[in-house]
Amino acid sequence: MRVAVRAVGRPKAEGIAVAIAEYERRAARYWPLDVVEVREAGTRGGDAGGMRQLEGERLLDGIGGGSVVACDPGGESLDSAQFAAWLQAQRERARDVTFVVGGAHGLDHAVLARAERRLSLAPWTLPHELARLVLAEQLYRAGTIVRGEPYHK
Repeated sequence: MRVAVRAVGRPKAEGIAVAIAEYERRAARYWPLDVVEVREAGTRGGDAGGMRQLEGERLLDGIGGGSVVACDPGGESLDSAQFAAWLQAQRERARDVTFVVGGAHGLDHAVLARAERRLSLAPWTLPHELARLVLAEQLYRAGTIVRGEPYHK
């Protein structure tokens, strides 16, 4: 089982970029982790729908089999223990999982249609950089929960 994170853009704020890198490094101790950052759509004169569509095409390009999870504010809410149990079940089924994090305008309908599951990372709408940080931290936390390590309280 491999875990992939496909996200739009690179984090612009240095502090957030450092935190994402740290939690992705930690998560990779528990789950084989691949991270792919796709280019953001240009913002000059573009409409949000067109930008979402272009970014969606970039996100979907190269996604193989396995489960696709769209990180979406309208998705299902799981607590950390539930998320860890679900991810462990995917591992036991030897099923790859790809998490998709959209850009500033969210995810295109084609990405949502491709997703087997939609996952809300918070009850609020988060900037996409913070959504990626929350996901990375939860991947790390899920690993500690599965192994019974003391990080999760």
